[in-house]
Amino acid sequence: MSSNSLGISIRLSVMMFLQFFIWGGWFVTLGSYLGNNLQATDAQSSMAFSTQSWGAIIAPFIIGLIADRFFNAERILGVLHLIGAVLMYMMYQATDFANFYPYVLAYMILFMPTLALVNSVSFRQLTDPSKQFSKIRVFGTIGWVIAGIVISALAWDSQQGAQEGMLKYTFLMVAICSAVLGIYSFTLPKTPPQVDKGEKVTISDILGLDALKLLANKNFAVFFFSSVLICIPLAFYYQITNPFLLEIGMSNATGKQAIGQVSEVVFMLLLPVFLTRYGIKKTLLFGMLAWAIRYVLFAYGNADSGTWMLLIGIALHGICYDFFFVSGQIYTDSKAGAKIQSAAQGLITLATYGVGMLIGFWAAGQISGMYTNADGTHTWENIWLIPAGFSVLVFILFSVFFKNEKVAYKQD
Repeated sequence: MSSNSLGISIRLSVMMFLQFFIWGGWFVTLGSYLGNNLQATDAQSSMAFSTQSWGAIIAPFIIGLIADRFFNAERILGVLHLIGAVLMYMMYQATDFANFYPYVLAYMILFMPTLALVNSVSFRQLTDPSKQFSKIRVFGTIGWVIAGIVISALAWDSQQGAQEGMLKYTFLMVAICSAVLGIYSFTLPKTPPQVDKGEKVTISDILGLDALKLLANKNFAVFFFSSVLICIPLAFYYQITNPFLLEIGMSNATGKQAIGQVSEVVFMLLLPVFLTRYGIKKTLLFGMLAWAIRYVLFAYGNADSGTWMLLIGIALHGICYDFFFVSGQIYTDSKAGAKIQSAAQGLITLATYGVGMLIGFWAAGQISGMYTNADGTHTWENIWLIPAGFSVLVFILFSVFFKNEKVAYKQD
């Protein structure tokens, strides 16, 4: 690797580290912060988490209409993060949910497009993305892990820290990091639009509606709707795991949740082996089943003798995410032709992080509210068994209606 290529790889790795440090630095503990600092109800917490889904739904407009056609990707990335720093600071200062919600909604509408922008900047600078990108993207996972470790090391997420309102400092920390990445983005290699500014653009182009033709294939349609359904229990993990762990008294909860991201790296390396040996159907089923097992472990685990159950449940994140979402992206890519590859991936993202998780966040708020006791604690066993049962149902439907097929996977 030339010194110039190494230099670009380092710069892109720093970008990825900051990007996911920012996301992991507040989103993991958001549920705990809302309950302890803003006295938000379970329904209000679901509203806050749903902003991620609204951001995912709106993101294609920002990327397709603006980023892909008029301005350099690195400049838009910088502007979005600088505005995000201001919004994060306003979230840090908010004293009640009514003041907090407009800022988190605006922030997520601006943040979700940055996930595509950091990929765009990276792909355009790499000479062989299939071999180089994973080595850069892993620094994003490292950033998410370190954010969790920092929060636990400072005891912001301890029971005492949460009760004293220290979780609000996660927003101040992220505001500073967002400002740093905003400024840093303007130093990244130039990534201009690749399309003719005068080219006519339609709503269909922006949303990638041409990819809808893939649903005519029965197997892909089963996969598509199963993806939406499995994202409903997925939302429970993001929304209520941290409040759950803090409420039952687990120490260093946020740091321990980072085990899930470490697991993600490990199983990412094992994914080609599973796809080759077991095929796409069984690999996807492994991912679905892992969600059910995880939630059963959460239902019956505790912070004392049952801590091992909680830790295994967290560690299953690698199988849950990689074996379903990453293998699903590979399957989608294999079904889409060159013309609609990007559109197909965008359609899956909109359906899962957008529609599926939007329903899931609402359901998590309703169900956790249903099992809230008079003293404010929750009957967690009942809460976790519901998404566990739903995951099993999706597992059964997918196993019956999806027919196995060979999917090419290019290993480095």
